[in-house]
This record gives sequence, C-alpha cells and structure tokens, in this order.
Amino acid sequence: MASALWAKTIVGHRIDRQATIPCDRHDPREALLQACHELDLAEPVWLDKNDREWEEFGMTRFGADAFFESVPFQRLEIEYIDPDAPKKKSKDYRNEF
Repeated sequence: MASALWAKTIVGHRIDRQATIPCDRHDPREALLQACHELDLAEPVWLDKNDREWEEFGMTRFGADAFFESVPFQRLEIEYIDPDAPKKKSKDYRNEF
C-alpha cells in the first residue's frame, strides 16, 4: 500500500463521510483537491496554521469557516497515512499483554 491522505468530514463527534487518496507527504494540496472532489466539497482555504500542523503532525483540520460556501459538517480533517512508518510502541505496561 502506498502512502495516502485520509480526508473525513466530522458531524458531532462522528465521521460522516471519508475518502482516501494517494498522497505525497510534501505536497498534500493536490490530494486534498482530489479528496474534496470525491466528497463533493469546495476546496478549503489553506492557512499558515495548516502548514505548521501538517509539517509537525501529518494532519490538520478545517472548520466550516474555512469554506466559502456553507457545509453540512463541523470540520474536515485530513491525515497522512504511511504504512511503512515504524510502529510506535506504548510505554504503558498495561499494553504488554
């Protein structure tokens, strides 16, 4: 499996709709545009905040106010998925079983 961008719309605290698009870690905007097309959404406004979150965490969020038209959800979340990334091991002893 190649790396991908996972886009999901959130209503309340639940995922309403989602799409997974092949993505390059250093250029998420093209994949975001494709995900928005698949989800039938306008592209959100990408701010410096989104650049910082993407670089640091590999994910970012767009509130309903990031869209020029009204949207039927509270936020759009995008996350980078890398299947080749090393798995993080929990330091909590309760997870050793």
